[in-house]
Order: sequence, then C-alpha cells, then structure tokens
Amino acid sequence: MNEFTTTRHNHLIDPALHIWGWEIPVYLFLGGMVAGMMVISGWFLFSGRHRNTRCSCFLLPGLAIVLLTAGMLALFLDLEHKRFVWRLYTTFQITSPMSWGSWILLLVYPALIANVLLRLPPVLAGRFPRMDALSERLRERADLLRGVGAINLVLGGLLGIYTGILLSTLGARPLWNSALLGPLFLVSGLSSAAAFGHMVARDREERELLARADNGFLAAELAIFALFIIGLTTATRAHMQAAELLLDGPFTAVFWVFVVGAGVAIPLFIQSLAVRHRIQHTPVAPLLVIAGGLALRFVIVYAGQASRWLPN
Repeated sequence: MNEFTTTRHNHLIDPALHIWGWEIPVYLFLGGMVAGMMVISGWFLFSGRHRNTRCSCFLLPGLAIVLLTAGMLALFLDLEHKRFVWRLYTTFQITSPMSWGSWILLLVYPALIANVLLRLPPVLAGRFPRMDALSERLRERADLLRGVGAINLVLGGLLGIYTGILLSTLGARPLWNSALLGPLFLVSGLSSAAAFGHMVARDREERELLARADNGFLAAELAIFALFIIGLTTATRAHMQAAELLLDGPFTAVFWVFVVGAGVAIPLFIQSLAVRHRIQHTPVAPLLVIAGGLALRFVIVYAGQASRWLPN
C-alpha cells in the first residue's frame, strides 16, 4: 500500500490565506503613532521645551493613552483565545517578538501616565486640586523631568520599531522578510506623530519645528521605501515576486498613489513650502501623512499575506 502526503497550494485554485484582518493594521498604526508621540514628548521634556506652558508635550501623552487603548482593543478583537491573553505575562521569551511586544506595551502605560502627571489636563486639574499641586511640585524637579523624558524616548523607540519587527520575523511571508520593516514603521510612526503635533501645536515656533522634523522623517521614509524595494528585487525569486505585488500587482495603485504619493511625497512638498514661508501652514499635509501611515500598514499586512514561497 502506498501513502502519499502533499502540501499542495495552487494560487490559481486555492484561495489566498488571509489570517489577519483589519484589526492588525489598525493596531500597528496606532502603536506606531503612540510610539512617535512618546519620542516627541520625551524629547521635549529632555531638552527643556516643557518650560513653555503651551508645549504639546503635555497634550500628546494623554491622547497617546487613548490611542494605545484603542489599538489594544483592536488587537484583542483579533485574538482567537481571548480568555488566555493573561498567560503572555506569566513568562518572557527572549526570542519571541510577541513576548517582547507584550512587555513593552505593559511598560508604556506607566511611562505615559507619569508624563501626564507632570501637567494635568485642565479638566482633571479643576477636579483634583491636590493632584494638580503635586504636578506643579514635580515640574520643579529637573532631574525627574529629564528621567521621565528619557524613559519615554527609549520606550517609544522600542514600541515603534517592534511594530515592524513583529512582521519581519515571520519569515514564511517573503514580503515581510526584511530587516527594514522595523525602521520603516518607526519612521512612519514618528512622521504621523510629528504631523499631528504640527497640526495641533499652539506655539508657532513649535509648529514649525515639528513641520521641519516631519519633513526629515518623510524624506527618510522615502529612502527606506527605495531600499526596501531594492532589497526585495535583488533577493530570491520569491522575494522578487513579493515585490511585484507592489510594483505591478493588485497592491500597486494603493501603494504608489495613497502611501508614497499622497502619504509622503505630496505632504513633503507642501510642508517644505510652508517651512520656507512660501505658503501658510495648512492641516491638509498632516492629515495626508496620517492617512498615508494607516494605508502603509494595510498594504504591508495584506500584501505580505498574499506573498508566498515557491515550491522547489
């Protein structure tokens, strides 16, 4: 008697295997944006810009907590065994990016709360005068401010790069099999956070500072895009076919029009004119950057699941 075992998967017959839905791109986007907010607010605290009472470093942390909670909710909705999520915190697996991410997310909340306590939002300050008085005393401690700033810088950087590493370690998908996904998602998160800060900043000098920073992040993002594509097209046949999904496939229009064009190139052009005082600052460019960051996560997650290794 003969026994045959096959792992056949014909993309012309079998349906594409999509395991992750909208929840993961949303989680990755919100996590990246929160990471960017932590880095920016942490740097403002560390560098002394917090002395300006209109500094956005006192606005971003509270909003970051809300966004991170929304991202965690999206991640929770994606989990198959929701009742056992607590088991992630009974161990630490040094080789598992999901284990790293779980513990980083656990540490991010106290860092953000510590940042919020440095200057309470007006709503909380009015209701809790004693806490507001404590907050005022804490702001007098320069060493404490720099410490909170440094912690937010470090954890924000780890959170931002983790969102890309989570995908890049999944070698079964050739499109994700790149060390550049970590830096790409980190820079994209920084860009989205800087764009948001630029849009809501009340201080003119800070608004221009964030716009200039965002231009730098957008330029770096374009460079990483180029390196990412070059890396795929000069690797194995499977990687080349994965690149075709973005260059001449079902995701080409979305990637080049909404991610690279509307999400990076156009806002970079608009903000370059704005910081040179050729045109007025406008919320159009920041909104395009934020939308482009979200579109990037959707394209990478869905195109990555459509990529596959070829049979020998």
